[in-house]
Amino acid sequence: MPLILLRHAWAGSRDDWHTDDRDRPLDDRGREQARNVVSVLADFPIDEIHTSPYVRCVQTVEPLAAARGLELQLREELGEDHWHEGPAVLTELAGRDVVVCGHGGLDAVVPDAPKWKKGAAFVLDAELRLLDVLRA
Repeated sequence: MPLILLRHAWAGSRDDWHTDDRDRPLDDRGREQARNVVSVLADFPIDEIHTSPYVRCVQTVEPLAAARGLELQLREELGEDHWHEGPAVLTELAGRDVVVCGHGGLDAVVPDAPKWKKGAAFVLDAELRLLDVLRA
């Protein structure tokens, strides 16, 4: 039962967005990555999808939720401004067939993880050890 830790897809430049960063949407590249997540994760059982409530995270997992018939679980503690609470969420969900979508920095709980690029997923075991790296 792997937990899949997914970084949100591309959402343009933070410097080019002039309103609340929580509302910054995916750009064209990010929307394509979000669509690709469905096929990249096709072979994995997924019972739940937990995500940061930031628009770019929600948009990253919406195609996956639609394809699997799942409701998104919005988790404030996965938001970029709550990064210090994210590890507790991962510990809570470890060992379950769950996708967790978040922001850069959340990957710090994965020992010896490679750089976590936008749209990339880490497949983790019940102890949050890295099993595989997937790219959307």
